[in-house]
Amino acid sequence: MSRRPSHDTEPALVTTSEALAALCERLRGESFVTVDTEFMRERTYWPELCVIQLGGERETAVVDALAPDLDLAPLGALLADPDVVKVFHAARQDVEIFLLKFDAVPTPLFDTQVAAMVAGFGDQVSYDQLCRSLADAQIDKAHRFSDWAARPLSASQIAYAAADVTHLRRIYVALRERLEREGRMDWVAEEMAVLNRPETYRTDPESAWERLRPRTSNRRFLGMLQAIAAWREREAQRINIPRQRLVKDETLLELAATGPESAADLARARGISEGFAKGRSGAGLLAAIKAAKGLPDSALPEAPKDRHGPPPSPALVALLKVLLAAKSEEHHVAPKLLANSEDLDRLATEANPDLPALQGWRREVFGEAALALKGGRLALGVEGRRVKLIPAG
Repeated sequence: MSRRPSHDTEPALVTTSEALAALCERLRGESFVTVDTEFMRERTYWPELCVIQLGGERETAVVDALAPDLDLAPLGALLADPDVVKVFHAARQDVEIFLLKFDAVPTPLFDTQVAAMVAGFGDQVSYDQLCRSLADAQIDKAHRFSDWAARPLSASQIAYAAADVTHLRRIYVALRERLEREGRMDWVAEEMAVLNRPETYRTDPESAWERLRPRTSNRRFLGMLQAIAAWREREAQRINIPRQRLVKDETLLELAATGPESAADLARARGISEGFAKGRSGAGLLAAIKAAKGLPDSALPEAPKDRHGPPPSPALVALLKVLLAAKSEEHHVAPKLLANSEDLDRLATEANPDLPALQGWRREVFGEAALALKGGRLALGVEGRRVKLIPAG
């Protein structure tokens, strides 16, 4: 039986390098440490780290990341320690921050949101829900939208921040015991493998255009969109402002269609000011447009694969959705973790698509049955109040 975290003292506010080094040294003696961050990103491209919360078995600390001359190197060593599991909830944004700070993903990593999906708590279960279900606690939401860059931190801010890692200890222990009992830790490990890859958090400027989901297969248009979307990503990083504040998505699509050649032409686009068009950013954007116009056909991106072929049968997709819901219910696992709507569309149209749903534990739980249903080897019926799977001849 795993030891449950004991009650600890009041959270400490850490503002000096010496105190942080001592804290991290103590935490490196733990089997796991709970981690959270508070940051600001509304006006910047890169997140501004303001507070780091750390929870051991007996102590909780709130680290003031904006304290003058604070050396975060001991924290980097703790996050890299292979003998201490780093426990997060909805880890992606926190891990992105640490990857930027230390050029490494915290390891080993455990995300309670992902683990809860494997344990049957539904899609993208919130921290509040897990606190109520597994820690018998209620979260005070008073500082959810607090200005974490303002100093000094108030006592209520410190208490709020500390609660995020205090309750997380009990959640982690409860989830781990449940998953070990059900033999699903290997399932969680597969999900953590994605979170452990640095490329999960790094945006490739050359693929930024794909997020705009252009509704065309015109490769010349797509080449232009790829070039200016890549320029926007790099320029937003350079001047550290959100990409949408630099140039909005709809403006990029307009520029890809019109291909302006001068500052005057550029200023006519929606959301582009004359000052922007005539400045350094405007010159860079025009240069990207000019370069894209000179690309040979062989250098243009291919249209997304899902643009080709007939649309999926709505009836077959509906059957796959029913099967997905039935398998999710049977195995007590979140449907979204097994397959999403795009996966179901591809299952309905492609013979054997390269999908997570057809690999590893997902194939055992859902993928094989989906292929059998599509191949006429499985039928769906109703028994009582549940969907029943019926092998077909």
